[in-house]
Amino acid sequence: MAALILSSLRARWASLLGSFVAVALGVAVMTAMGLGLAASLDAPPRAPERFAASPVVVMGRDTLTVEVRRGPDTAQVSKKLAHPHPVDSELIAELRELGQVRMDAGVRDAVGVNAPFAAVRELVGDRGRVLTGDDRHQADPSAARDAEAMVGVNSLLGTAAGVTAFVSVFVTASTFAFVVALRRREFGLLRMAGATPGQVRRMVLGEAVAVGLVASAVGCLLGSWAAPWLVRALVDGGVAPPWFALPGPVSWPYQVAYCAGVLVAVAGAWAASRRAARIGPVEALREASVDTGLMPWSRRAVGFTLLAAGLGLLAWTLGTDPAALLKRKTYVTQPMVLITGVAALAPVLVRPVVRLLRLDLLPGAGGLLIRENASTSVRRTAAVAAPVLVTVALAGSLLGSAATVTEARATEAREQTRGDFVVTGEGSGAGLGAGSGGGWGVVRVAGATVSATASTAVFVLEEGTALIRSDARAVSDVAAFVSVARLPVVAGDVRDLDDRSIVVNEEWEQHEVGSWVGVRLGDGRPARLRIVAVLAQGTGDNGAYVTSANAPGATVDRLDVRVARGADRAAVAAALRSTGGTVRTTSAWLAATHPRTGPQTRLGLLVVLGIALVYTGISLAGTLLMATSARGAELRSLRLAGATHGQVLRVVAGETVVGVGVGALLGGTVATVNLAGLAVALGRLSAPVGVGVPWGVVAGCVGVCLVIGVGASGVGAWGRG
Repeated sequence: MAALILSSLRARWASLLGSFVAVALGVAVMTAMGLGLAASLDAPPRAPERFAASPVVVMGRDTLTVEVRRGPDTAQVSKKLAHPHPVDSELIAELRELGQVRMDAGVRDAVGVNAPFAAVRELVGDRGRVLTGDDRHQADPSAARDAEAMVGVNSLLGTAAGVTAFVSVFVTASTFAFVVALRRREFGLLRMAGATPGQVRRMVLGEAVAVGLVASAVGCLLGSWAAPWLVRALVDGGVAPPWFALPGPVSWPYQVAYCAGVLVAVAGAWAASRRAARIGPVEALREASVDTGLMPWSRRAVGFTLLAAGLGLLAWTLGTDPAALLKRKTYVTQPMVLITGVAALAPVLVRPVVRLLRLDLLPGAGGLLIRENASTSVRRTAAVAAPVLVTVALAGSLLGSAATVTEARATEAREQTRGDFVVTGEGSGAGLGAGSGGGWGVVRVAGATVSATASTAVFVLEEGTALIRSDARAVSDVAAFVSVARLPVVAGDVRDLDDRSIVVNEEWEQHEVGSWVGVRLGDGRPARLRIVAVLAQGTGDNGAYVTSANAPGATVDRLDVRVARGADRAAVAAALRSTGGTVRTTSAWLAATHPRTGPQTRLGLLVVLGIALVYTGISLAGTLLMATSARGAELRSLRLAGATHGQVLRVVAGETVVGVGVGALLGGTVATVNLAGLAVALGRLSAPVGVGVPWGVVAGCVGVCLVIGVGASGVGAWGRG
C-alpha cells in the first residue's frame, strides 16, 4: 500500500498541489498567530516608570472582592474598582517611619517607599497592595492600556486562527472531493484489479497524510518568517502597544500548528476517501462522463442538519439573548455553521440556481451551452462555487455585522442627546469645570444649560453567584441633565433620580420601578438604592445612572451643553473652553467617538477576510486548472462542431463566471440571513434598526474571484481547444 501511495503521489502531484498549498498556508498562518499569542501571553516585563527609583510601591485598594456560591461551595471573586482607594494619610505616615516615601503632587493612588519589601508588606497588611520588581509597572498609567491592548491582540489572533482552521478544512475537503471525482475511472480500475473499498479509502487518506506531513513542515517555516511581519503590522495598526515583540525560543506554536495541519489534511480528505471507497468497477466506468448520484444520503443528512442547526441557533439566540448577536465573538463564529451547511448542500442547490440565471436568453448558442454545461457538470460548478460562497458569506456577515452594530450605537447616541456642544476631558486631576464657578460638576455658562457627568460604575451580586459590573454615569444636576438628554426610558421617570435612587436598564436581573436593589458603588462601598427609572437595553451602551453623592472619587469628564434660544453660540463655545476640556459640536463629538468601524476592529476583520480570500484564490485556481485539463476531448469536440478557439475560451470562461455567480448568490443569501437576524435582535433590544452592507468589499471579493477563476480556466483551456 505504501508503494502504491508513493506512486500515486508521483503521478498525481499536480492534482494535489492545491491541497498542499492550502494546508501549508493554513499552518503558516496558525504558526504566525500562535507565535503572536505566545508573545501576548508571555509579554516581556515592563520596567516601572513612575516609581523607578523606589524599590517598593504601595497602591491603594483597587479591587472589590466578594464571596459567591460555586455549587455547594463558595469562592472569592474580584472586580476592578472604578475609583480605587487612595493610600490614606495615616498609612503614609507609618511608611515614612520605615524609609523615604515618594508620591506625585496631589495624587495618592500609589506611593514609592525606600524600605525592605517584607517590612512594608507586614505594615500594610490588607490596607493596600505592595509591589516590587517589575510589578511596580502596575502603578503606571500605561499599565491598564497595555492590559486592554493585550486582550485585543488575543481576540484578533484567536479569531484569525479559528477562521484559518475552518477555511483550511473547508478548502482541503472541497479540493479532495473534486480530485476524487476526477479519478473515478482510476479507482474503478483499481477495484477491477482486486482492491477492496478499505484499501481505496486508505490510499486516499495516505495521500492526505503525506501531503499534511510535508505541507505542515513547509508551513511552519513560512510561519516563522511571517511572524515578525505580523507583529510589526499589529504595532503599526495600533492594535498592539509599541513594545510588543516576539518571545524568545518557544516550541508550542510550531507543535500545535504542525499537528493541526496534519489533522486538517486528514479531516479534509475523510469524506472524499469514503466516497472513493464506494466507487465500484462498473459504476466508475458508467459515471466517467456524467455527474449522477451527486449527493449520498449521509451528506444530505449532514447538510440539512447543519442548516437546521445554524437557523435554530440563530432563532434560539434571538429568543433567549439577542444582545449576544451584537458581540464580535458571536457574529464571527455563528455564520460558519450556516456556511458549512449551505456548502454541504451545494451540489443540490447548483442546478436550480443555474436555471434561475436564464442564460439561454443570451444571443447565439453560447449562453445555452454555458448553462447546460454548468448544470450538468454539477461537481465542477459546486467546487468553483464553494470557496466563493465562504468568502462572500464571511465578507457580508463580518463586515456587515460590524457596520450594523457600529451604526446602531452611533444612532443611539445621537438620539439620546439634545445638546449643541459636548465638552470632554481626561477625567483626572481637577476635572472639567475648574475655574468655572462651583464645586463638583457645577459649571455655569451664560445663555446655556450645562449638565456635568462623570464616569463611574456600580456592582451587583446576581443570584449570589456572579458579581456583575455595570458602567454608569454620575449626575450632579438632575434637572439640567434631563434637559440635555433624551434617554430611552421604558418605565419610571429619570427626573425622580436622587441620592437614594438609581436608574438601571432592562438587562439588570432586578429592574422593577420602585424596588430596592443592593449595589456596591464605584469605590466598593455598599449601598441600597431605589429604582426610579428603567431604560431599554439597546446596544449595550445604556448603563446605569446615579447622583454624584453615590460616585465618591469620580471626576467630571463630560459636559453636555444646550444653548438657549437666541443666545450667542460662539460666546458659549468660548466660555466652555475655560473648562480645560475639548469643545466640540455634538455632531463632531459623535463622529469622533462613534466612527463607522474602529480601526482596530476593521483591521482584525480584514485580516480574517484576507485569509479567506487567499484560500479562495488557491482553491479556484487549483480546481479550474484540474477541471479544464481533464476536458481536452470535450473542448476538441466543440472545435470539430465548428466553434472557434475564441468561442471555446468564452464558453469555458462563461462557465467559470456562472460558478462564481452561484457561489456569490449562495454566500449573499447566508450573509442576508445573518444580517436579518442581527436586525431582528436590534429591534428586540429597542435599539435603532438598520443594516450596513459592505457592498464595496463584497464586490471586490467577487471581482478577485472572477479574475482568478477566468484566468485559471483560460490558462487550462488555452492549448486544449
